[in-house]
Amino acid sequence: MLRLENVHAYYGLSHILHGVSLEVGDREIVSLLGRNGAGKTTTLLAIMGFLEPGPGTITYRDRRIGGLAPYRISRMGVGFVPQERGIFGNLTVEENLTVAARRGSNGAWTLKRIYELFPRLRERAAFRGSKLSGGEQQMLSIARALLLNPDLIILDEPSEGLAPLIVQEILDILLNVRAEGVAVLIVEQNLRAALRIADRHYVLSKGKVCFSGTSEQLNADETILKQHLGV
Repeated sequence: MLRLENVHAYYGLSHILHGVSLEVGDREIVSLLGRNGAGKTTTLLAIMGFLEPGPGTITYRDRRIGGLAPYRISRMGVGFVPQERGIFGNLTVEENLTVAARRGSNGAWTLKRIYELFPRLRERAAFRGSKLSGGEQQMLSIARALLLNPDLIILDEPSEGLAPLIVQEILDILLNVRAEGVAVLIVEQNLRAALRIADRHYVLSKGKVCFSGTSEQLNADETILKQHLGV
């Protein structure tokens, strides 16, 4: 579904990504791990078109998307949940959900379906986004991305700053999303969370992929765990 091949990225003159290659298949959950500053968020921004394309290729369903505007990539079926969540604080929960909703190729995600998956959002439908807790804001951000009816959803640190019980709830939601046929690429600092839900993992270090493999393979690689994940 998504493939990066030898992708480089820059912030001005700073060379951040040095030949990153990874792929996400249909109905697959893939995690992108690494220490702060390893290049994880930069990888997501490159995929979503927020950075000027550097050398390398990014393809989505066999179509090159490097250099396309973010809104065009979104319309092709890629949902994005940024680290800062990006909800509209002055709009109600329901307004946040409906403002960008569209019918995608499968059309599975409707407001009714979202409220079934996120009962807490249904209870707070008339609340303004600024009045929600951190966990509720994260749920709203994920729900809004789903209402684009994507085939792939990309999330940047969805568990950051949340209580363990809320993290478990969000992980369960992502597993349900995958069960509905949506692939997931997730950046995480919480290794335990990533190991619980992801089929495969990539570890970044200084802008390069230093590991790719399954949870079993990652757990068995003590060098990667200690040097690059701080375990």
